[in-house]
Amino acid sequence: MSVLLETRKVCKSFGPIRVLEDVSMAVHEGELVSIVGPNGAGKTTLVNLLTGLLEPSAGEVLFMGETIAGVGPVELADRGLARAFQLIQIFPKLTVKETIAAAVISRQRERWRLFSQLTAGDAVDARVNEVAEIFGLTARLEHIGATLSQGEKKLLDVASAFALDPQVILLDEPTSGVSTAEKHGVMKTLIAAAKRAGVKGILLVEHDMDLVAAYSSRIIALSEGRVLADLPPNRFFADPHLIETVIGKRRGH
Repeated sequence: MSVLLETRKVCKSFGPIRVLEDVSMAVHEGELVSIVGPNGAGKTTLVNLLTGLLEPSAGEVLFMGETIAGVGPVELADRGLARAFQLIQIFPKLTVKETIAAAVISRQRERWRLFSQLTAGDAVDARVNEVAEIFGLTARLEHIGATLSQGEKKLLDVASAFALDPQVILLDEPTSGVSTAEKHGVMKTLIAAAKRAGVKGILLVEHDMDLVAAYSSRIIALSEGRVLADLPPNRFFADPHLIETVIGKRRGH
């Protein structure tokens, strides 16, 4: 399996505070890799390094074999790595169609036309309809985003990232705020959509251990800025010490 996204001995400090220490991890083609850890473990900092928002103090961050340290999410999306960016929270008054179109247009490097011609062009419309169909949002295209159910809002957030046509997608707690009954439905839709869209790998940051257990190829556990474990689910959940460390203080990032 080829390596899609990786860190090599990454360290990150903010002034005198060392947040990440010697972190090496990788996402291979065909994998869904979950990052877990208690509050203060360094998950958010690692995600920001992986999405080009931060540069490491030491070590390397690579996507498709090329360094991405500090390149930023827009350039990174152009290269094929997208992060679900919760457009619905930024533009709650846009319709589902307009929200997906915003991502499609940005992918086409027409960002300056974002608001003047959100739904212009047959190519944009075709891509919007394709993405909406993959996520089961076709019947909601003309609905205002703010009126959707919480589960539908999450699907729309991720659909917007999928509209960027990524090879790897990073999902940061994609079911947060979604009812327990809806969570597995949302995750199954996301994974099925990823396969249909040709996404090669998924990186999931998640605190819900039921979801982590059900959908992960591997689980990377962080604790105090270090990799505590990198294991398949069956081995991870067989270790009481790991469970205690990760779940015992699981609040936020």
